Amino acid sequence: MLQPYREVLSRPGALAFSAAGALARLPMSMVGIGIVLMVSDLYGSYGLAGQISAVYVVTHAVCSPVLARLVDRHGQARIMRPAVGVSVLGLIGLVGVALAHGSPWLLAGAAVVTGASLGSIGALVRARWSHVLHDARSLHTAYSLESALDELVFVIGPVLATVLATSVQPTASLLVPIVAVLVGGLAFLAQRGTEPPASRRPAGHGARLSRSAPMLVLAGVFVFMGAIFGATDVSTVAFAEEQGSKGAAGVVLGVFAAGSLLAGLGYGTRHWVSPLWRRFAIGMVALAVGVSLFFVVDNLWTLAVVMFVTGFSIAPTLINGNGLVQELVPREQLTEGLTWVGTALGFGVSIGSSLAGGLIDAQGSHGGFLVVVASAVAAVVATLASLRVLRATGGTA
Repeated sequence: MLQPYREVLSRPGALAFSAAGALARLPMSMVGIGIVLMVSDLYGSYGLAGQISAVYVVTHAVCSPVLARLVDRHGQARIMRPAVGVSVLGLIGLVGVALAHGSPWLLAGAAVVTGASLGSIGALVRARWSHVLHDARSLHTAYSLESALDELVFVIGPVLATVLATSVQPTASLLVPIVAVLVGGLAFLAQRGTEPPASRRPAGHGARLSRSAPMLVLAGVFVFMGAIFGATDVSTVAFAEEQGSKGAAGVVLGVFAAGSLLAGLGYGTRHWVSPLWRRFAIGMVALAVGVSLFFVVDNLWTLAVVMFVTGFSIAPTLINGNGLVQELVPREQLTEGLTWVGTALGFGVSIGSSLAGGLIDAQGSHGGFLVVVASAVAAVVATLASLRVLRATGGTA
């Protein structure tokens, strides 16, 4: 089963940049829930926690494509090294303001700085794989590996963030992301041998992606998918607290990601011949059906079981979505294209977490899970509406 992964990781420099990239994107699974845990504890409001998390994610969603466009034009190291330093300062600012119980406006400002500068490490890693590998089968395996690593990050991150926030102090969950983005990010960017060449295309050329109908509909689907995840994160924390075990929230979310991790590893060992758009649609429907069951669970054990099974639909759907991007965009804009769907997902996360946070304050965790169900329905509708456009890609990889 693991032989295809050994083959792609044996390429010169592949193991080093993939490992560094995995460490560098640990913050993507910790910053959002870390903000929720920190703010809800120190400020006593899930609504405010969801809002600050939303500010961070929206800023990240807006600014990441801009950073990606600059990366495609000027190179990864030249753009992202300064960005790493700024993001570290933003995270330190979040911790400092929260410890001082500062104004929510200051919290939002630090969240803006962090979100604007983190970028999309996952897109940078996948762009390197596309530069190193030149056959569709190996690239499918590499993309599957990275999706599995994404899920490993989401297994470890929420658990670590929750343990640190509940056992050490509320701000401790953001200390690990500071170290991870600094050490992992700089280690990744130091590996110049596998860095894709800068395209040096004209400044206005990159705007075409924002007018591409297939990319727009794909990004729209990812927004609703992200809303599912954002609402699930906040609702799970609230549900665990209602059950008298807030610290278990990270474990339950880790179980969700563990199911996805196993599915992603298995998915990457097979070369699929059915169209990408069809596999993407099937995965989205399966995810929506699974998360809709969250609303009816009545204890943490049941929620964990449902999340584990539902998680099997996540990684394959994300792998197929990233594969569609490769079919839709020119090679010299691949980082930007991958970032668009990644930030669309993040934008959806912010919407879901913000809406769920407000309803949780008013109705408890079931109000948050209601947002999960509504997002799932919207995701299925958006997917079915986009099939005609996505079908035109004809991708089978």
